[in-house]
Amino acid sequence: MTNRYDALGVKQVIRLEWMERAVHLSMSGMGPQEIRSELHEYLAGRKGDGLIGERSKLTCSQAVVVLMNIWGKPNPEIAAFIEDVKLQIQSNGVDPAERKALYWAAISAAYPFWFNVARQVGRLLNLQDQITKQQIVRRLKEQYGDRQTVSRITRYVIRSFVAWGVLKDAAKKGCYERGDLLRFHGQHTVNLLIECALHTLPEGKSLINDLYANPGFFIFEFPIITGKIIAQDNQRIEVMRFGVDEEVLKLAL
Repeated sequence: MTNRYDALGVKQVIRLEWMERAVHLSMSGMGPQEIRSELHEYLAGRKGDGLIGERSKLTCSQAVVVLMNIWGKPNPEIAAFIEDVKLQIQSNGVDPAERKALYWAAISAAYPFWFNVARQVGRLLNLQDQITKQQIVRRLKEQYGDRQTVSRITRYVIRSFVAWGVLKDAAKKGCYERGDLLRFHGQHTVNLLIECALHTLPEGKSLINDLYANPGFFIFEFPIITGKIIAQDNQRIEVMRFGVDEEVLKLAL
């Protein structure tokens, strides 16, 4: 198991337009050093709140590191997956909701902490209309330990969710509400979302029903496809039978 599963990693707000810029650079054929240089120049005058203004070298570098670990030089475990995501982004007919789902898949695979924050957000929103950062952090500390950084990094991820529109600031300060539901029907994008959830699990396998019900997908509505179709469409995933009528999906070695 690599430290990808234990690392918090997202040390700055990551905005959707920054993901757009980074994937565009990656798909242009640039090498990692060129992409990194371009991102430093691009982010030097862009802040996490969306405003234009000079930022420190440290905060800029922290944002660049996140984007590079997704699009510039991903972990070898997810490199083939990221390439597939890029191909899907390049394909014709990808609507804005589907494109956002693909970015969600990519950052979740690279940073499982992002997806685990989403999972806790989804669980809480299934119980109540408004949630707080403290409620999310309390649940995350059960998994990652009572580290001070858990609260700080969670704040960056939550503010990223707000910037992406998947969460909204509620009228009451410090509270958040669900954003607008994102619907799409692209079968291969569904496949990639399911695969991203497997990449967030150290064991790399799960019951297919649990994957579809994962609250980490709280903002998306997409069709359910069978394990057989998923495996036929994606050689990185194997399907196994568990019991009489349950399917287990597993990342292929």
